[in-house]
Amino acid sequence: MKINNYGTQGINPYKKQVNKIDQVKSEAVKGTDKIEISSAAKELQQVTQVSQARTEKIEALKKEIQNGTYQVRAEDVASSIVNFYTKNNQAN
Repeated sequence: MKINNYGTQGINPYKKQVNKIDQVKSEAVKGTDKIEISSAAKELQQVTQVSQARTEKIEALKKEIQNGTYQVRAEDVASSIVNFYTKNNQAN
């Protein structure tokens, strides 16, 4: 009498488990997240360029401070403080 391999005798159940794990890992690699930044967002990320007039004003102030000729006007400071607190109180 001849007996052939019928049924599940020729299948290794441990090999099936290893194949399932490998398949899950390969699917996980395929499903990775991807981030794309639009050109508009890239432009916003760049450092803003200071205008020429502002640069000149900053340089003039630096020179005045270094020379000791820069003077603070108390009226301007006081009005800025008042404006700051009135704007913040209106927002609340």
